[in-house]
Amino acid sequence: MGRLVYLLACTFLLLVAASAARIVEHTFNVQNLTINRLCNSHVITAVNDSLPGPTILAREGDTVIIHVLNKSPYNLTIHWHGIFQMLSGWADGPDMVAQCPIRPGSKYTYKQGRSQDLNPSHGPCGSVPAYKFKIIKQEGTVWWHAHISKLRATVYGAFIIHPRAGNSYPFPKPYREVPILLGEWWNANVVDVDNEAIALGTGPNISDAFTINGLPGDLYPCSRNQMYKLKVKQGKTYLLRIINGAVENHLFYKIANHKMTVVAIDASYTNPYVTDVVAIAPGQMVDVLLTANQPVGSYYMAARPYLAVVGLPFDNTTTRGVIVYDRAPSSSVPLMPVLPLFNDTPTAHKFFTNLTSLVSSRFWDPVPPKVDREMFVTVGMGVEPCPPNTTCLGPFNGTRFSASLNNESLVLPTGLSMLQAFYFNVGGVYTTDFPAKPPIELDYTNLAINNNLPLLFAQKGTKVTKLKFNSTVEMVLQNIAILGKDNHPMHLHGFNFYVLAQGFGNYNAATDKKKFNLINPQMRNTIAVPFGGWAVIRFVANNPGVWFMHCHIEAHVPMGMATAFVVDNGPTQETTLPPPPADLPTC
Repeated sequence: MGRLVYLLACTFLLLVAASAARIVEHTFNVQNLTINRLCNSHVITAVNDSLPGPTILAREGDTVIIHVLNKSPYNLTIHWHGIFQMLSGWADGPDMVAQCPIRPGSKYTYKQGRSQDLNPSHGPCGSVPAYKFKIIKQEGTVWWHAHISKLRATVYGAFIIHPRAGNSYPFPKPYREVPILLGEWWNANVVDVDNEAIALGTGPNISDAFTINGLPGDLYPCSRNQMYKLKVKQGKTYLLRIINGAVENHLFYKIANHKMTVVAIDASYTNPYVTDVVAIAPGQMVDVLLTANQPVGSYYMAARPYLAVVGLPFDNTTTRGVIVYDRAPSSSVPLMPVLPLFNDTPTAHKFFTNLTSLVSSRFWDPVPPKVDREMFVTVGMGVEPCPPNTTCLGPFNGTRFSASLNNESLVLPTGLSMLQAFYFNVGGVYTTDFPAKPPIELDYTNLAINNNLPLLFAQKGTKVTKLKFNSTVEMVLQNIAILGKDNHPMHLHGFNFYVLAQGFGNYNAATDKKKFNLINPQMRNTIAVPFGGWAVIRFVANNPGVWFMHCHIEAHVPMGMATAFVVDNGPTQETTLPPPPADLPTC
């Protein structure tokens, strides 16, 4: 009788699991696409012949399977930006960190890390845990993009995670949901732009335009009919899922005569925050509610860069789309919002620091009070000697630009990915001696720091930080003024982190710890470390594998502004990274 009850219970549980489970499956054909932009015909790399690429719609709890067919002439990987990839690090995507690239003419399916689905010796009713590319404890807006070279300028798209059936948003259901992908456009082959910058050791040529949902808008040449248009009904509320897919630039985003209410950032719910402008760093996501409560007419939405660095060339243009109310006269002239100045740091800082988490949301976990690993990490630029028999255009004769964290400039491996080295215990791919503090303590935001030659020339290597499973890490990210002050958007794969505090100048533990928000700090996966300032983040290393941390300004990654965390396996099979899939690309 006991055995029969057990079997009946197992059958019931499996039926319930099967009825609740959904598989979201897509095929990405990545290949050349010819499109017209800014008066010219261009060949770009795109997914499924569209720019941006397809939007993925999923629910919390779904399993995702993406077949990527690389028909382009370039090596390729895809990163699912903001997805935790719990025990599915093989699907995370960054080149030579999680995988070797998908070669031209090859394919790879982002799905799971375990080849078998059943094993009678493990799990309830004979099933193993589902170590798959699964959406676990996440709702909101994330996105996907190429994670190799500058290809993410055209290989990107939205990834929307809805609540599972029976659950609802912690705010009134909007009339409609609208992805707003902010992008960046070059009148050139972006891989050539990237390769030229790397060869010359300088920054890349600046972009020629910004875009909204792939369209530049009517302020650019030949673009009057290439402007995103959103039709709205008066009195209705819309959920705008704003993604900064720009490759090199922070952006301000604004809509004429309309307020917006922020309700989520980086797929984490926030307390409602009313604003007339959104500041958004490369890689970040901001969900806002927009109520069409203005007189019937047309209103521009617009985005332009936020850049406080003095003397740095940048694309100072403005992209715009238009919101058109139902029954608006065709002759109505859209109103234009007054955008912040390019260097309006107070406006950006006000937005970034006024956001707090909605602690009543389903997936909120209190801030862990105990910290196991403390780190102080400087973030900044530098130089390195020009290789023999080459020409470099760095800031000083015979140099090329470099970038580093704690004076360590990352060099990615070439023969084996870091995750493979971790799983198969292969030595010589990386070392676990990334420093927990900078080599010298000094006035990090004083421009005279340029005279400190040891900091100007960072060490090159592949150094990572090894963490015990479930340990809590607190990290001070301190911008350093070598070659000028800057604002670096630091992105962590595999985790969200609590943003405890942020400010300007040098971080001072004696006074700044008193500013920590341990009650309802915002949660992010990408933090815009303030211009010439610092931010303090905290996260729990509960996901075994190798997780990249890097600046989301694309040019800074090949310069070395990156590192990784190697998180040990936990004590059980359910907390152990499963083996790689059979089709994992090889180098």
